Formats: sequence, structure tokens, C-alpha cells
Amino acid sequence: MVDSFHVIGSKRSGGAERFFIRLVEALKVTGHEAVAVIRRGSIISQSLDNRIRQIHLRMYNNYDLFSALKLRRRIKKDHPDIVQTYMGRATHLTHLSPDKDVVHIARLGGFYTIRGCYQHAHAWVGNTKAICDYMVREGLPADRIFFIGNFVDMPEHTPNEQLTALRRSLKIPADAIIIFSLARFIRKKGIDQLLMAFSRLPFEVDQRPLSLVIAGDGPDRESLKRLEITLGLRGRVFWVGWQNKPEIYFELADVFVCSSRHEPLGNVILEAWAHKLPVVATPTDGAKELIMKGYNGILSDENSPKELSNQLLELLQSGQKQWNKIGMNGMQTLINTHSKKNIVNKYLELYDKLQK
Repeated sequence: MVDSFHVIGSKRSGGAERFFIRLVEALKVTGHEAVAVIRRGSIISQSLDNRIRQIHLRMYNNYDLFSALKLRRRIKKDHPDIVQTYMGRATHLTHLSPDKDVVHIARLGGFYTIRGCYQHAHAWVGNTKAICDYMVREGLPADRIFFIGNFVDMPEHTPNEQLTALRRSLKIPADAIIIFSLARFIRKKGIDQLLMAFSRLPFEVDQRPLSLVIAGDGPDRESLKRLEITLGLRGRVFWVGWQNKPEIYFELADVFVCSSRHEPLGNVILEAWAHKLPVVATPTDGAKELIMKGYNGILSDENSPKELSNQLLELLQSGQKQWNKIGMNGMQTLINTHSKKNIVNKYLELYDKLQK
């Protein structure tokens, strides 16, 4: 018998998938036997620690009956205490009888449609308070809804020689101030807003040129590249592609920007704090819950390129000392409320509670 199955049906990599990997690996370290049930061909398979046992299912869509039956057989065979599902596809394919001693927890990292996808679970975890409140409004029992945030791994320091080499390889000026962003290239992530905001900034601040580094990929890639040209930003924007391990780019940066139109949490904010970076963010649900304006980040008053540009310029002109102060406050917030130990212990406590 194993302690828990963790089921995710996505094939690509993103914030939810990276958290899935972090949590499963962190549970393993505590001695909790967590099995990763993942989609066949998923990039997650390549990223997981090889000590984590994996089960591969095809999980083509929400109605893949073959995968649902196979998952049910594997649960019956291994008899985990907990089956924790991530996002809609995995949750929809997992149906367990409430009178059995296997508990199904659905973890939500967004304001997903509840009816038809999530209400059949036995308990629910929301990674923000706003998501938990949303689930209550949607009619799920409040006493079976639990708030547990996300954590990110604390990074190892990148040697200065590697950072210098990376800067040279990208042809970024040695004295440039580097603004960094990381996102999937879809409309809700707002990379177009970031490009427009960056185009409103001066070429230099305190006689240092401004450079924008963007990591990511997605269906909007070509339209964003065209927007870069239209805005006259060639030579100032550096596209580095999708990064499964983006730590070195956080280390390279001076400032991080989260320009999303919609963001339930914002793992990238936590990742930036882990690197002691000051964060400038648009006022999404997640950012408003995480950021204390002016203390551990800068929060725009409205979701627009003009406002984002104004807030970013104000921070840039405040100088390195203020950047460091805000970045350190972000790191302290991370340690206090989103540390690995804190979050993993909350999951283990929840598992124990639900088995009684």
C-alpha cells in the first residue's frame, strides 16, 4: 500500500505542473510514499526525481473511459490512503465511492467550473483564500474545503561567471538594468501588456540601459514577436524560450514583472521572492492576496499597460537600495507563509485529518 496517488492530466509544463513536481518530491523526502500518475508523454515524466514511482495513463480528455477504468484498477491494487487530483482532467477521470477508505482530494489552483468536474471529490484544497471562498459560493461544503498555499524551492546561488557568460551570450549590455518575466504566451498572461508598458519606458534609467528578458512559449508567440517590431523594441527585448529551470534568469534579473490579466495565485511571484527580486504586478486576484503594496512588491492600481509602466518606472527610479529592500521583504514573506516545510506539513496534517 502507498500513502498517496497524485494525478495530473496535462502534457505541457506550467506553474501547476511545476508545483505538482515540487510537492510530490517534497512528500517523498518526508517518508510519505507519493506516486505520480501522469499523462503518457508528459514533460513531467522527464522532470521528476527518478526515485518517484510513476504510472502513465493516456488521459486524452475528460471523457477517456479507458484511462478512468485503468486508474480505478490501479487505486484498487495499490490502495493509497489519499488520491489527490490536479485540475479538471485528472479530477473528472477520478471517481471514488465516498464509503470507501480512499479519500479523493481535488486541488484547485484557479476559479474552475465546479459543477460536473469537481463536486464529486470528497474534499477540496484551494491555493488561495479567494479560491476557497469561491468554492463555498459554488455550493461545496465549507467544512471540507481547505486553504493551503504553494511553495517554491529555495535556489542555489549562481556563480557570477555564469551570469556574466549568459549576459554576453544574449548580447545584453554589461551595465543594463534587466527586467524579467516568465509566462505562457496566452492572452491572460498579459505579455502584450508588458511589451506595451516597456515601450513607454525611457531607454535608460540613471544612465543605465533597460533590457527586457522574457522566458516562455505558447500560441501567441508570433503575434508577440510582431508586436515587438511594431513597438520598435528590437534589440531591447530578449526572448529566451520556455525554461523548465528558469533559476539562472531570475538570478540575472534586477526586477521581475507579472503582467497577467488574470492570475489566481502567481507562482512566479513566489519564485521571484525566492531570488530576492522586487516584483511589479498587475492587480490580479493572486497578486492582491500576496503583495502588500510598497512592502514586498509594487501593485498596479489598474490592469493597463500605462499604469504598469508608471509603477515600473517609479520602482526603477527609486534605486538599488529600495529594490533590495522590497526584494528582501518578499523573501521574508515567502519564508513566513510559503516555505516548503510549512506547506508540506499542512498537506500531511490534512491527509491525517481526512483519514480519521
